[in-house]
Amino acid sequence: MFTKSADSHLCSGVDTHGILLFRTLIGKVFGSIGSVGGGLALGKEGPLVHTGACIASLLGQGGSTKYHLNSRWFNVFKSDRDRRDLVTCGCAAGVAAAFRAPVGGVLFALEEVTSWWRSQLMWRVFFTSAIVAVVVRTAMGWCKSGKCGHFGSGGFIIWDVSDGQEDYSFAELFPMAIIGVIGGLLGALFNQLTLYITTWRRNHLHKKGNRVKIIEACLVSLLTSVISFGLPLLRKCSPCPEPDPTSGIECPRPPGMYGNYVNFYCSKDNEYNDLATIFFNTQDDAIRNLFSAKTINEYSSQSLLTFLVMFYGLAVVTFGTAVPAGQFVPGIMIGSTYGRLVGMFVVKYYRKLNIEEGTYALLGAASFLGGSMRMTVSLCVIMVEITNNLKLLPLIMLVLLISKAVGDAFNDGIYEEQARLRGIPLLDSKPKYEMRNMIAKEACGSGRVVSFPRVVKVPDVVSILQSNSHNGFPVIDHTRSGEPLVIGLVLRSHLLVILQSKVDFQHSPLPSDPRSGGRSIRHDSGEFAKPVSSKGISLDDIHLTSEDLEMYIDLAPFLNPSPYIVPEDMSLTKVYNLFRQLGLRHLFVVPRPSRVLGLITRKDLLIEDAENVNTLELRATSVRF
Repeated sequence: MFTKSADSHLCSGVDTHGILLFRTLIGKVFGSIGSVGGGLALGKEGPLVHTGACIASLLGQGGSTKYHLNSRWFNVFKSDRDRRDLVTCGCAAGVAAAFRAPVGGVLFALEEVTSWWRSQLMWRVFFTSAIVAVVVRTAMGWCKSGKCGHFGSGGFIIWDVSDGQEDYSFAELFPMAIIGVIGGLLGALFNQLTLYITTWRRNHLHKKGNRVKIIEACLVSLLTSVISFGLPLLRKCSPCPEPDPTSGIECPRPPGMYGNYVNFYCSKDNEYNDLATIFFNTQDDAIRNLFSAKTINEYSSQSLLTFLVMFYGLAVVTFGTAVPAGQFVPGIMIGSTYGRLVGMFVVKYYRKLNIEEGTYALLGAASFLGGSMRMTVSLCVIMVEITNNLKLLPLIMLVLLISKAVGDAFNDGIYEEQARLRGIPLLDSKPKYEMRNMIAKEACGSGRVVSFPRVVKVPDVVSILQSNSHNGFPVIDHTRSGEPLVIGLVLRSHLLVILQSKVDFQHSPLPSDPRSGGRSIRHDSGEFAKPVSSKGISLDDIHLTSEDLEMYIDLAPFLNPSPYIVPEDMSLTKVYNLFRQLGLRHLFVVPRPSRVLGLITRKDLLIEDAENVNTLELRATSVRF
């Protein structure tokens, strides 16, 4: 959703190092400029989402200490939850800026980025997307004089098709449903091909070093240039249609301008090359041409089929190279091509004046994105926002549902497939069917639980951290009768901070008592936060003397005293839903409790104000008994 801490991506309990670094941001910005400007078969929308996430992560943690770009004024987000929320806002901002679709950005964050949606997060994301819309609109107004090249030349609506097909008949629903099926099949095939090629790259090609990655990117760029320039040369030019003063479209277009009807090595001045009209345009203008109404017979079926095959192959090969790449725009290009092909058939078969080929191109774009990415709500709203045609909303919903259903019959979405390939254990929206017959204890494994006593010796901490890669450990104390008692959870990162600072070491193996003047926490909460521009503290960075190894640590002040706990015989499906809905990273499994201390109902949580405390207590009592 494309979320999460500064040097690590923290979402749903997953830490992926290096994807939100400052150097990642710089590489993403300049890399996407070069790749999109070079005409590769990729888009800028995906990198913009990543860029928004990087900026949000860096701002939330005060900047980058590694590059001395930090400020305490920004360092206001102390908890991982707040930082994840901020990165979610960054992803929404990226979508809103890329498509100029603020509502689509909000829904994208809801559908793809976060697994725990709250009303507080909703207004934060909505506010961020609204600010993005205002800033983009202001920048476009400033750039109207041509100061910014082609930025903003298409207006705030990127591909405005409001002047397109006004209505549709019931008979057209069948070819529209066919577009949905084609989108599901081609989208599933795209996901599978990119998965095979990416797997081969990771296992063979990219292991040979960064030089091979650079050579590969250059070869792909060369192949794209040869195909983009060579194929239009093989295509014969077509005569320009009769001029229509009301359309505002010239044929051929003036030199140096972007739009319809490109004259590319044509023998006559009043001819154009329809294949060059697609290849020799910016991606936005090429899509605008495919979506355009009142341009029937601008493209031949041979040219559209040739472009579809070539661009589809280039998109598959380009995905996974060492360049920033997004799949929104290539998906729209592919889908609009075969959608326009179907539209040409419908126009020829039904012979109705109100049918527009551009309408079917739009539906084809939505169907391929639905078949590849498997998004529904956010994608539907994005398509409506970028085309400014609310009348097509039911049709977009139809093709999205059909393409997603067809694609799901073969494989998962492209995001899920690539995350699984990279070993990121992201949880699906629903548990597997086999989990219905399993309990929590069966998912714990047969290994011994690694835990700490409340007061632990320093070398024991070092030994456990060296022999285990776990992020959290239970802390066990004993009652007066000698029974073990779980008193909380301590994080690995907190233990490393304690070992490095050494200020909390003590000589006594007994627990410290704050009421008798014992030690209190001598750390600021910011010391336990994940660093911005590094992988954090490691054991190799900690140097302990022989005297330090004789010391003890009381872990009570540093643990989470109330971690989430479930009984051992709880259904694994419920455990799965807890992780998904609450964004958990750890969950304790304990034997079934022997007694109940009380019962909390929904009404017990309705604490209104101090004046109604007595009434509230009576009401709660009446509910319990």
